[in-house]
Amino acid sequence: QVQLVESGGGLVQAGGSLRLSCAASGSIVSINTMGWYRQSPGKQRDLVASIQRGGNRNYADSVKGRFTISRDSAKNTAYLQMNSLNPDDTATYYCNAVGLRREFGRNEEFRAWGQGTQVAVSS
Repeated sequence: QVQLVESGGGLVQAGGSLRLSCAASGSIVSINTMGWYRQSPGKQRDLVASIQRGGNRNYADSVKGRFTISRDSAKNTAYLQMNSLNPDDTATYYCNAVGLRREFGRNEEFRAWGQGTQVAVSS
């Protein structure tokens, strides 16, 4: 099993910043992609940013220039630095990881989600 634990959410005023962290643990062999998604009530879960093992990054248009995703592969941890936050960024943020785990003596692909961390931006 692979577990993801997010932290760093909270309440912030518009224009402020937050930094989210996502730590992966378990029988991990390697992690290919780590990403952040967000979901507001009544809406679908959308990709915010992702980073591949080689460092290639992908961002939603709505956060380009404001958010930065990074990772520490040695710690199996990803970060999301969020600057210039606005009320539209209010959502539950979920971490996602895709990679290989060790299971019953062989490598198997895994896709894991964290439990989510709440981000609220007041105007």
